[in-house]
Amino acid sequence: MAETKQLPKRSEVEEHLTWDLSKVFATDAEFDQAFEEVASKLEKVGALKGTLGKSATAFFDGIEFVLNLYRDLETVYVYSHLKNDQDTTNTLYQGIHARANSLAAKVSEAAAWFEPEILSLTDEEIRTFFNENPKLEGYKHFIENITSSREHVLTSKEEALLAGAGEIFSASSNTFSILNNADLTFPVVKNEEGEDVQLSHGVYGQLLESTNREVRKAAYKQLYTVYHQFRNTLASTLSAHVKVHNYNAKVRNYSSAREAALSSNHIPEAVYDTLLSVVHKHLPLLHRYVALRKKLLNVDKLYMYDLYTPVLGEAPIKYSYEEAKEKAVSALQPLGEEYLAIVNDAFDKRWIDVVENQGKRSGAYSSGCYDTLPYILLNWHDSLDQLYTLVHEMGHSVHSYFTRNNQPFVYGDYSIFLAEIASTTNENILTEHLLETEKDPRVRAFVLNHYLDGFKGTIFRQTQFAEFEHFIHTEDAKGVPLTSEYLSEYYGNLNAKYYGEDVERDAEIADEWARIPHFYYNYYVYQYSTGFSAASALANKIVSKEEGALEKYLNYLKAGNSDYPIEVMKKAGVDMTKPDYIEDAMKVFEARLNELDSLIEKL
Repeated sequence: MAETKQLPKRSEVEEHLTWDLSKVFATDAEFDQAFEEVASKLEKVGALKGTLGKSATAFFDGIEFVLNLYRDLETVYVYSHLKNDQDTTNTLYQGIHARANSLAAKVSEAAAWFEPEILSLTDEEIRTFFNENPKLEGYKHFIENITSSREHVLTSKEEALLAGAGEIFSASSNTFSILNNADLTFPVVKNEEGEDVQLSHGVYGQLLESTNREVRKAAYKQLYTVYHQFRNTLASTLSAHVKVHNYNAKVRNYSSAREAALSSNHIPEAVYDTLLSVVHKHLPLLHRYVALRKKLLNVDKLYMYDLYTPVLGEAPIKYSYEEAKEKAVSALQPLGEEYLAIVNDAFDKRWIDVVENQGKRSGAYSSGCYDTLPYILLNWHDSLDQLYTLVHEMGHSVHSYFTRNNQPFVYGDYSIFLAEIASTTNENILTEHLLETEKDPRVRAFVLNHYLDGFKGTIFRQTQFAEFEHFIHTEDAKGVPLTSEYLSEYYGNLNAKYYGEDVERDAEIADEWARIPHFYYNYYVYQYSTGFSAASALANKIVSKEEGALEKYLNYLKAGNSDYPIEVMKKAGVDMTKPDYIEDAMKVFEARLNELDSLIEKL
């Protein structure tokens, strides 16, 4: 019997392939000390209640204290979640993360009076304070952002009640996360070499790219067997989380959970509806791409597990992590020396946790806060897709670095709406680089296929998710029970609508909703689609060296929360209130689909 390949334990991963969290806290004891310092300020922040309106000085001091408290809390929280994510089976860091979550809820509860008290002041009182204390000038946009939501902020007592229920409101999301990342046990399957491998989130993604159809099919079937087994539990966690969104929207006087979610960043709901409308209009392009895949794979029936494998057989290019670092630096040259210096720091100074290990959180992300490095989590497997993931997450981290080093803490973050633009601009620039430098028709066709598949996954697939997410919130608001049967029936039909008649309907894909963590993120996924579309426009401006384009782009990366996202993007050169940028992205997709079609005839 061949020995089953197992993921390494966390302690077995080479140090240079792990992130250096000692730069946040050198020891857990330092974390404990910082934790206690934050906890010790809870009483003081409560004592400040009722003081903001006394004078311009008291107004300024109150803002400073509350923001500094949140600043210190963020560092504590980030350390706990990164430590927990690197090995979710480690009970020590499960406990530390639980403590940090509890502390965050207590801070929110203790400071719940803050925004209502600002809103209790008249515009005239606030203007007087700004005139009397020049130090307040730096908080002008911050205060305007708060006062613009007057009708949706509750009384101090009501805000405290909601804040105190924070842990309860996040319970369903936390339960899903633990179940999905730590407790679900997936079967052993065969890889391309016929070896037994333990199926995991990361391994599943790798096997779905296999050129061996039986390997893809087995991984697909076995993964969904597990989710189907738990689909009633997962429907319960998702339903409960949707109810939290709808409840919060209702008590805050929003017409819907979507309006509440988008209004926090002043994004018009029309942006969401325009995305769905333009993507629906161009679904025939996706159907055409799917039909091409079917033809190239030479299969009578095409299944969902056939949509990620290279259509030209074995991939002619893939990258080890070391090779990917070199390629990333080369591809990102158009972004200039200032940008590349940060990329090199990320590689050289252990910002990145590279390989998959037992218990490690699945997927990839960039995380951190104002006083930490912008760390990157990966689960590396040698492939072109992982190179794209690397430059994607690097886009987030460089964005974070620029923002935190050019804005004060109050504006030292940015909305997810802006975040996905930075990451996918990198992806588009990488694609341009590969198409410029790779002349081998097979490699070129492979890159085109990868781009088209990435477009499918980022714009078409994420818009499908966005449509599903809006549906479940709308249905729950109408009082419709979100049972597993109801969710699977709708999702199966929606999937068929997006992929068309050339993809066979199977029972497994109807349960896909059960394994998508982004459905717990509260109207998050649409921003992948809008972001990729905007990034397509920005990348084109940068690569073609349009005058002023790079400077505008870097200014966007440095803007943080100093202005509303829509306005930041207008200054960067893209008006996201109009459908043009999505239409333009569709034109790129069609042009590259045409190129792949013509290339295929020459191979």
